Amino acid sequence: MPLDISVIPLRPAPAPAPARRAVAPPAPAPVPAAPAPKEPLWRDLVGDVLRRERLAQERTLKDVADTARISMPYLSEVERGRKEASSEVLAAAAQALGLGLGDLLTRAQGELVRITSRCAPAGRSTPRASYDGLCLAA
Repeated sequence: MPLDISVIPLRPAPAPAPARRAVAPPAPAPVPAAPAPKEPLWRDLVGDVLRRERLAQERTLKDVADTARISMPYLSEVERGRKEASSEVLAAAAQALGLGLGDLLTRAQGELVRITSRCAPAGRSTPRASYDGLCLAA
């Protein structure tokens, strides 16, 4: 006696693939413009000048902080650009290093000009102005 067996698929049979038409490849995505370099913060520039001068004199952070009558952790924060120091603190730190406040700020301004002129995009339509002085506002 023959058995009547039928197979029931557990998954439906895949639909036949549609005929492929010639399609133009998608246009390449536009390459996003590189973000403009960020201008450095003034506190970073001043801190860099203080640290560089201290290291050039081979002095410790503690020595300069004691001479300037600033706490060592605070001077460290200023050197790392983490704190916006007051003009009194900057003047004390500069004096402890044998600099005047004007010397410190002039060096920081020179760094700013050097960095921003290096980061200026090519083909810039308006030339960056050259500055001979420094203006501070309170």
